[in-house]
Amino acid sequence: MTGPTLAHVATESEPTALEWESYLGEGPIKLPRKRVTADLVVRDVAGRILLVDPHYKLGWDVPGGMVEVNEAPHAAAAREMREELGLDLVPGRLLVVDWMPPHEPWDDVLAFVFDGGTLTEAEAARIRVVDGEVTAYRFCERVEARKRLLPLVAARIDAALEALRTDTISYLHRGQPVGEFSEPPGGRGAADGCG
Repeated sequence: MTGPTLAHVATESEPTALEWESYLGEGPIKLPRKRVTADLVVRDVAGRILLVDPHYKLGWDVPGGMVEVNEAPHAAAAREMREELGLDLVPGRLLVVDWMPPHEPWDDVLAFVFDGGTLTEAEAARIRVVDGEVTAYRFCERVEARKRLLPLVAARIDAALEALRTDTISYLHRGQPVGEFSEPPGGRGAADGCG
């Protein structure tokens, strides 16, 4: 005999304690999971943005990557910075949350972007390519960064810089502020350059 379904629990006004416990016990198996990325916007003293050139995808990116199972997004951003470029940074505040619809071959993605702060000249000099995921790094002016980043990533980083400037957090859908969708938020569509 299997436990109650969500429909059973939702339609019963008062499920028994045993029914509720059984449902919760099966919940993690039945509930959807989201793919999550965590990135950092790191600047140098001149205000240029740190970009990395990952060998496994088109275009440049900002430091960051996939959040592992049961890992906090800000911890993932710090881990990725350490693994990719050998720097231990404590991520600052959250700047952007960007929901990406499913795109082949991926399910939907939540992309978090954190403030990586401004590196001193000495800190910037300590950057080194540590693992094989990244082939190069460079600090770029905003215009150059937009040219090197895929359009979706560039839009996300522009939103992060604006959130930093205005002391806000941006919530985006596919790189666009909510209310400025090119398609309905629940729609499926190709989304180039996710995560």
